[in-house]
Amino acid sequence: MPSASARLASAVKLGFVSHSRRCRRNVRRLSDIPPNSPAARDAAGRGREGPPRRTGTRKPVRFSIKGPARALPTGNVPAAAAAFWHHGHLLVREGLMNKKLIALAGGLLLPAFARAADLDGATLGLAWGVPFAGILLSIALFPMLAPGIWHHHFGKITAVWTALFLLPFAAAFGLGHAGALVLHALFTEYIPFIVLLFALYTVSGGILVWGSLHASPRLNTVILAIGTALASVMGTTGAAMLLIRPLLRANEGRKRNVHVVVFFIFLVANVGGGLTPLGDPPLFLGFLKGVTFGWTFQHMLAPVLLLSALLLAIFYFLDRHMFAKEAKEGTLKPVDTSHDKPLKLHGKRNFWLLAGVVGAVLMSGLWKPGIAFALPGVHLELQNLLRDGILLLLAFASLWITPKQVRAGNEFNWLPILEVGKLFAGIFITIAPVIAILRAGDHGALAGLVQAVSGPDGKPLDGMYFWMTGILSSFLDNAPTYLVFFNLASGDAAELMGPFASTLLAISMGAVFMGAMTYIGNAPNFMVKAIAEHRHVRMPGFFGYMLWSGAVLLPCFALLTLVFFHF
Repeated sequence: MPSASARLASAVKLGFVSHSRRCRRNVRRLSDIPPNSPAARDAAGRGREGPPRRTGTRKPVRFSIKGPARALPTGNVPAAAAAFWHHGHLLVREGLMNKKLIALAGGLLLPAFARAADLDGATLGLAWGVPFAGILLSIALFPMLAPGIWHHHFGKITAVWTALFLLPFAAAFGLGHAGALVLHALFTEYIPFIVLLFALYTVSGGILVWGSLHASPRLNTVILAIGTALASVMGTTGAAMLLIRPLLRANEGRKRNVHVVVFFIFLVANVGGGLTPLGDPPLFLGFLKGVTFGWTFQHMLAPVLLLSALLLAIFYFLDRHMFAKEAKEGTLKPVDTSHDKPLKLHGKRNFWLLAGVVGAVLMSGLWKPGIAFALPGVHLELQNLLRDGILLLLAFASLWITPKQVRAGNEFNWLPILEVGKLFAGIFITIAPVIAILRAGDHGALAGLVQAVSGPDGKPLDGMYFWMTGILSSFLDNAPTYLVFFNLASGDAAELMGPFASTLLAISMGAVFMGAMTYIGNAPNFMVKAIAEHRHVRMPGFFGYMLWSGAVLLPCFALLTLVFFHF
């Protein structure tokens, strides 16, 4: 009886042979086409992207809307925006693989998966975290040192680091453990994560705020304040995707506009989501563990209001200084209000779909039918499968009912969600040993970090819980980090909401607020960065952004520590 490894190698070989035969057949078919026929010219014009290539100067795309959105003015849309319908197939194409190969390999490995056990962090050394650190360093250094290579091959680079973890892991612990780890990361963490992001990104991208917006310190501050308030209602991702484009349009003529996007990430993509479990994934996980809506709102209200007020005030005076500097340099373009148009919302039906997204997330947290489907190492609960299915249906419904012109007006494209999807696929897999080591507590390789949150008498040190949860949330995913310290403090929601309420508050504040410290601390951070760069904003690199967050946020966090944990 051949081993599982031998059978897998045979399956891989079979898949490649089948693929090569199809390629040779396609080449023979192309060679039969007459050289000067229309079919030959069409085949020659088709690259790997699909549609025929066009030569010459591309005409500007014009758009108008009939019916309820008739008031939307026609105008030139950047070619990249109109190309949304050309690039949409990338979302599907990037995820396709040889179906026969997947089926054969999966069938051969299922017996091995069935023998897999849970990952024991107490047996793992810190070396298992090197591939995860490699992905972080790649995100930080490649855009600075080799931007062209990173832009075209970041998915391959992430895949290499992932393979550098999985291959030694499979050799050390067996294919069963490696397969179970991948299945667990994909089905219980990555797929729900990317489906929710995809739904929010697609639905919010179908809402267009159209009209004349002229940047000013007051207007920018008002938009940030509105986004901060909306983040706890529709989630940080939904609020960020809804408002980042109008804010960028208002500030697109400015020489200095990086700080606008940076503070948008601070406030809308992070701090604003701290009031309800709908706002940020860590709080939603707490809700699933038994932390009530009322407790979260009541205890997080004061920290969110204080930090938001501090950041909005800092932003207003900084933006006013930047405006004055641009005016002095003569780089500030004069504002022509003679052709101003009133602000109007298009794609309003997507607000109902956003409400459906919120409802689907709530349903998965409140409805517990007790039905689950077992995969090797993974239990897929019915309510979670139903939630993800509803989210996908809502996203496709948004694509169906939203006029193309509305998305073109938003310069909507799939590149940000593709970038997040590729990077976080590797992050969710390579982060597994790091989270396992943390969960091992005093028995793991990071026992020193775990012991730092308790005093000599064993009582929790709330200030240390705030900083340790926050620091790890800045570089790890903030949702599992929240769970690690939630379980470390007690693991019992009733106890944490009662005698240890200040400890739970510290964990919640650290996970939500310090996700703003890096681009990878919270998923919307990276999406906002990608959208801003698509609009030609020269965003800082990984370390450059940390200079911004360190200079602005760390003093604010020190003040929060004094106010809430030492007085």
